[in-house]
Amino acid sequence: MLQYEELILEFEGLKPQLKELAAALDLEKLRADVKKLEEESTQPDFWNDSENSQKVLQKMGGLKAKISQYEKLAENFDDVITMAELANEEDDESMLDEIMELAEKTKSLLEEQKLVTLLSGEYDGKNAILTFHAGAGGTEAQDWVEMLYRMYNRWAERHNFKVSLLDYLEGDEAGIKSASILVEGMNAYGFLKSENGVHRLVRVSPFDSSGRRHTSFASLEVMPEIDEDTSVEIRDEDIEMEVYRSSGAGGQKVNKTSSAVRLIHKPTGIVCACQTQRSQLQNREYAMKMLISKLVEIKEREHLDKITDIKGEQLQIAWGAQIRSYVFMPYTLAKDHRTSYEMGNIQAVMDGDIDGFINAYLKSKALEKNS
Repeated sequence: MLQYEELILEFEGLKPQLKELAAALDLEKLRADVKKLEEESTQPDFWNDSENSQKVLQKMGGLKAKISQYEKLAENFDDVITMAELANEEDDESMLDEIMELAEKTKSLLEEQKLVTLLSGEYDGKNAILTFHAGAGGTEAQDWVEMLYRMYNRWAERHNFKVSLLDYLEGDEAGIKSASILVEGMNAYGFLKSENGVHRLVRVSPFDSSGRRHTSFASLEVMPEIDEDTSVEIRDEDIEMEVYRSSGAGGQKVNKTSSAVRLIHKPTGIVCACQTQRSQLQNREYAMKMLISKLVEIKEREHLDKITDIKGEQLQIAWGAQIRSYVFMPYTLAKDHRTSYEMGNIQAVMDGDIDGFINAYLKSKALEKNS
């Protein structure tokens, strides 16, 4: 059958990309690193330092997952070609849908793994902390934040990432004023760092009885989750701590005591808050982790030598500098202003289908780096 023959030719043509991927991943080095970590984990004193042992096991698990993912991809490649060849020889049309489904899945996996090789940043493999803020515009802007909050939760679900709520401040009438979430999964920060910036919404506002078109803005800050960093030194006298009652999200039960914590880093004006943990102490620990993560992310992004070089004015987001626009009216379109990547199915985008935007950003950064 012609369809089988075309599929075989297509996958034979893709084999060089599979070899290039193996070289980019440096599988032999990955296997050697796993062996070294396994040997370290068998040492008698390995569990004496529980914090270090957890880091070793986490790193080993990540390396093994990379190897396993590539091996699964290579196995799928062989299966597609073998199944197509057998079905073609027997002129068996009944296998076509199954083979085509596996072929599409395999091509998608190939693209995903090629993108992972672009994640070479120091913190790309870490979890991500996302913080949402409503711009000017009252209820309309706060509703836009809630839409973005839902979009990124849906994206995380698609990738089997775990999402934990850290902080949540409800809007006055609807929506969200601000919120922070932790997205846990391999390369979460590497993928989501592309989303850092101002997001612009254009639509007919459901909160405007005159049915006029409105433009709203929301900012999203994306940071790697960092437990500790020797380049970050935060003095006690530089932190102002405020405590308040948790406000809760969507009618959740919340603490009646003032257990929520807000930390203000006085030299930079950075504010981090957490209200979802059981005690004030736990909320402070999470808020401090967020503060360290934010300082490190800014230091890296601004190419600064030390944390004390961060100035408050550098942290202000200009509402005119949006990275992406989401238009619901008079047409439907989501467009990234950095890469020009666009998607007309706005509902799919709001349901978390944003991989195209992320991939386009990573590819553009790789081209910049190599040029």
